[in-house]
Amino acid sequence: MAFLVTGPHKFLSPVPLLSRSYLAARMSPQFRCSLSMSSSMAKCERTEGIEREKCGAAILWFKHDLRIDDHPGLNAAFKHLTVLPLYIFDHRILSRFSDEMLELLLLAIDDLRKSLEEQGSNLMIRFGHSEYVIRELVKEVKATHIFAEEEAEYRMRCLVDVVVETLAAEPLLDWSPKVVSWRTPFFDLKKLDDLPRSYNDLKKLQDSYDSLLVSPKLPSVDGALNWGSLPLFSDVKKFMTDYSREREEQWATVKGSSANAVLWKEQRKMGTSSFNVSGNVRLSESGDSNQSQNQTQRNRLENSVFLTSKGNIVAGGTSLLLNALSAYLRYLEGTVRDDWQEIHQRLRETECRSGASFGVLFGSALQLGIISRRRVYHEAIKYEKERNAGFISPFSYSTVTVAAAIETVRSMEWYFLLALKSQSRKEGPFSVRWWRWNGYLVQYTVLGSEGPALLLVHGFGAFLEHYRDNLSNLANGGNRVWAITLLGFGKSEKPNIVYTELMWAELLHDFVIEVVNEPVHLIGNSFGGYLVAIVGGLWPTLAKSIVLINTAGNAGSGYPPLQLSEERKISGAAWFGARALLQFLRFSLRSIVRSCYPTRTERADEWLIDEMLRASYDPGVLLVLESVFSLNLSFRLNNLLDRLKEKVFVIQGMKDPIDDSNLKVAMFREHCAWVVIKELDAGHCPHDECPEEVNPIILEWIEKIEMRTNVGTFTSIIT
Repeated sequence: MAFLVTGPHKFLSPVPLLSRSYLAARMSPQFRCSLSMSSSMAKCERTEGIEREKCGAAILWFKHDLRIDDHPGLNAAFKHLTVLPLYIFDHRILSRFSDEMLELLLLAIDDLRKSLEEQGSNLMIRFGHSEYVIRELVKEVKATHIFAEEEAEYRMRCLVDVVVETLAAEPLLDWSPKVVSWRTPFFDLKKLDDLPRSYNDLKKLQDSYDSLLVSPKLPSVDGALNWGSLPLFSDVKKFMTDYSREREEQWATVKGSSANAVLWKEQRKMGTSSFNVSGNVRLSESGDSNQSQNQTQRNRLENSVFLTSKGNIVAGGTSLLLNALSAYLRYLEGTVRDDWQEIHQRLRETECRSGASFGVLFGSALQLGIISRRRVYHEAIKYEKERNAGFISPFSYSTVTVAAAIETVRSMEWYFLLALKSQSRKEGPFSVRWWRWNGYLVQYTVLGSEGPALLLVHGFGAFLEHYRDNLSNLANGGNRVWAITLLGFGKSEKPNIVYTELMWAELLHDFVIEVVNEPVHLIGNSFGGYLVAIVGGLWPTLAKSIVLINTAGNAGSGYPPLQLSEERKISGAAWFGARALLQFLRFSLRSIVRSCYPTRTERADEWLIDEMLRASYDPGVLLVLESVFSLNLSFRLNNLLDRLKEKVFVIQGMKDPIDDSNLKVAMFREHCAWVVIKELDAGHCPHDECPEEVNPIILEWIEKIEMRTNVGTFTSIIT
């Protein structure tokens, strides 16, 4: 099968990621130069005939909006004489997807092309760098505008900026093509600056679910254009494998190894006959549970909507998704249709907690924009009105499935808008970025342009800004410093999933590989310390050293039972406990936080407490709190850190009101004699209570480890 490839590299040749210096240059939101739809289209607001004459040709660049239903970009591009729909297989976009997502992508693109053909148009398919593909097409069709959906992910925003810069730098263009950003409005929000600080206030805004857009009849396209062929899955995999070969070799020993698999293999090496696996689960050689294996071995129906190899997600085009959504919403009605029965069966299997099945089944399709969040909301509200004689109850929805669909898409929209607003302007002492992990938005930041890599991980209930007075100082000390807000905390997304310590550890594992892209010094406070200990213990090649600041967890003899994430269920006690805990925390937060700063209570200032309170009203926060009652804190720190030995540093505030600091220090000295310990006159958060003491200590530690590493490397070379 032949493909059209545009760019300086041939098809299947490796292409580098956006350079580190380039990404650093985009820390400032003022750098972005793509335009809003309203400003760029102002000159086209005339009568339809004049509009098309004046606006000329447009390129409609599909990325994560693989539909023609409810598509504002498509409706805006309709004003042009010629519209060229385009999808680019760019490794920088595809590298973020799992194999199952790539399969879904191909199914969606195939359906999108057919839908466009029914409208008298087509979908152009290209492989290569987006900036070069678009530049050449702009010259070929004399395009004046490129329409592209606004992105929340930092790397995708950078990619759009690269397109803008490439067009601006093209000397052969005697006109100035404009990249027009658009998004599908969900709430009645005129501009991002009007976004309320609280989710509760956002819900008071008028919903726009009745404003769905109908796809217009597109202008006919030039039949002489080479539209390209839809590739096979194997073609896309080869394209990606050749590009990523170098990175795959670098991370060959750790990439793709789940926490469950690593733990299982470790216990197997020790000869534990039962492997101490909790629950009625058997493990395969890879460490995966037989439950997930059985899911992929079902006999599929001829008209199944689970079309990927694993068959775990609803996959196909917009019409198929709408049919599946109808089946999902009508779960309580029962059905004789076998395709709907299959959806109802999967709903029951994936409902690990109330409403969780919707995200599992439809989350991937929503991420690719095969169906808009606004469309889901519209269909759910329409069905709710059908059930209630045209009325919507102000108290609750009539079915769990309706509630799940509505709450999921509204939550997704809230975090999407938070991400956009935080990147449109600098709201704090440093700029923030967003990374998408398993489809969810995760906040992070990075400071420093050279030196060793550090990753700072906050404790339970905190966020990356808890390192507000550490980031700049550590970066100014000659380091590149990352800090992350874990999924479920701060402004990061809080999806309806089961939160476990192993899930968070895998998030950190993937962040180091995908974002930092080199081994790091892992620094964690409280529960964050426990997580970095797990990461260092399970994947030691990722950790140059470990710094534990008043860490959670204990040391001792023996090994804990291995709890699989799939087996953890939320009990009724956890459900009630989380709600009681949330009310208690909101009422007592000031006194609790200030007690953690015994020597300098003024450091527990109103900004810190207000931000914690703000996050406590985010959608999904109760789901995170429920995990408190099922977290496994029994992994022994000495077992986890044994491989790192002299690369572990413990900073202990000796006035910690949460944990007995004297017992903690004694525990380390008894079971981890190789650990370096520094005792401080501080509480549970020494890094924030006395940063002027902690920062130099960490800098000295990093310098010591780096010097030892460099000497070892030099000795190995000489030898």
